[in-house]
Amino acid sequence: MNATAIIVAALVVGGTGILLGFFLGIFGEKFKVEVDEREEAILGVLPGNNCGGCGYAGCSGLAAAIAKGEAPVGQCPVGGDPVAAKIGDIMGVAAGSGTKMVAFVKCAGDCEKAKQDYAYTGVEDCAAMAFIPGGGPKSCNYGCLGYGSCVKACPFDAVHIVNGIAVVDKDACKACGKCVAACPKNLIELVPYDAKQKVQCNSKDKGKDVMASCSVGCIGCHLCEKNCPEKAVTVTDNIAHIDYGKCTGCGTCVEKCPKKIIQAV
Repeated sequence: MNATAIIVAALVVGGTGILLGFFLGIFGEKFKVEVDEREEAILGVLPGNNCGGCGYAGCSGLAAAIAKGEAPVGQCPVGGDPVAAKIGDIMGVAAGSGTKMVAFVKCAGDCEKAKQDYAYTGVEDCAAMAFIPGGGPKSCNYGCLGYGSCVKACPFDAVHIVNGIAVVDKDACKACGKCVAACPKNLIELVPYDAKQKVQCNSKDKGKDVMASCSVGCIGCHLCEKNCPEKAVTVTDNIAHIDYGKCTGCGTCVEKCPKKIIQAV
């Protein structure tokens, strides 16, 4: 190959590159998507966990929604009030203060308190228990299976299996809701961080059946409901429920509960 051929080839390649760059620049300018500067600023103050607890596809999805006015400035459960305040400054609105929430497991039936129908060895996954006879080895069909689907789902290492049941570290929990979605028994709910009393049971069985499967289950006796001075406790489907908007934390329900399933935890 002589020098002339090399020069010609170089000129052709170089010219093609220049033309492509020119047209790409034109098309890029013509079809560029305008990005709200506030969206980029909001994304910069969000935690970046991309946990989805806000209900959007990661932090970028939430940032876009807030910038468009489709989501409140305090939508991020991980960032809480501090991040909400920063986003409020960006959006020019008052963030206000929200109620800090935390995940809570409605089961106290650990290895000593809950009965087992049989010994199970196999795949340790709560969702897989739907294919196991009786929905798993635990006698109570509403109780925590203890195989850690919630543990695997938590991006903050806030849930651990302790003595056969899931326990939430309330100080590590960011209320992202991943564990709530992962629990096939619907045992985990988000409650106020400062809640004074919680019902550690989710069984809808009648009292006799509850006592046959667990020594600490709610028997639906209504004593908590009858004695609560604020009418904050109701018993529905044989299980006590606390209205945290009414509860003052007086402790009457804890005192009256014969099974001690309502605890200050």
